[in-house]
Amino acid sequence: MQTDDVDLRVPFGALTLPNPLTTASGCAGYGRELAKFVPLDALGSVTTKTIMASPRSGLATPRMAETPSGMLNAIGLQGSGIASFVKHELPWLAERGARVLVSIAGERLEEFAEVAEQLNGQPGVIGLELNISCPNIADRGQVFACNPATSYDVVRAVRKVAEAGLPVYAKLSPDVTSITEIAAACVQAGADGLSMINTSLGMAIDLDTMRPAVAGGTGGLSGPAIRPTAIRCVHQVHAAMLAGRIPQVPILGMGGIRTGRDALEFALAGASGLAVGTALFNDPAAPLRILDELRTELAARGFAKFTDAVGFAHRPVTAERLS
Repeated sequence: MQTDDVDLRVPFGALTLPNPLTTASGCAGYGRELAKFVPLDALGSVTTKTIMASPRSGLATPRMAETPSGMLNAIGLQGSGIASFVKHELPWLAERGARVLVSIAGERLEEFAEVAEQLNGQPGVIGLELNISCPNIADRGQVFACNPATSYDVVRAVRKVAEAGLPVYAKLSPDVTSITEIAAACVQAGADGLSMINTSLGMAIDLDTMRPAVAGGTGGLSGPAIRPTAIRCVHQVHAAMLAGRIPQVPILGMGGIRTGRDALEFALAGASGLAVGTALFNDPAAPLRILDELRTELAARGFAKFTDAVGFAHRPVTAERLS
């Protein structure tokens, strides 16, 4: 198999994307920063930082801290609000041919629905990602993804107002007892896909100040440190789908992807989409490099298409595979 012959195209709702790669929400702003390094239309899609109904200043500084094999962030969902985003950011993204997956959040069910409704018919928008699992908020009661019932309610509220055919993905937290229960509730409520995983709640202590390294005390841990957790979550949920416990929907995998090998690992576990996040902070051109490396890794294993690798780790071991 020649590297150039590998087909990276993937289905996304009624669309076919040129490749499975997107940005992880919050790691490339609204896309303007990343566009200096990567043509946005070269990515399968661009996932925006989370948008809420009103402008939000976020948490106090310091907001970020480096950790072994990762980083903590406690941004607090800072953003411009939906009106400004629709007026200033979406037209700019559409002009550059970006296929936009908009991350949205709310403090109440009604706010999720309000933001989602304003994105109906907007240029370039190919889907919504419901951020029901952000750990970087003062009120932990707003982490809807910690409970199957509240997860269901949010997804249901958005699905009722989002235009027909617009994929709605629910972004899940690893900080739960059973992620398959949360996933099942989201799909039952009408989620067209699942984003896995959000950051994991963590803390670091600054030895100079002898206080928490981020002003909020705790923050979301991301980067390679959480990749084994993310792989476990994707594998568990995909296995539940194969077993018939959850209807089969696409999984957008994320959590420490920095190489083509990392990307392939997520695909084998069951992810048909891949999001790059923390790696962008020290290598903003990482998405194009990762795509090239992914092609090489797929070709080396005889995969003619990326979709052929999705969920391969779940297939029975045969003598041919062992040889």
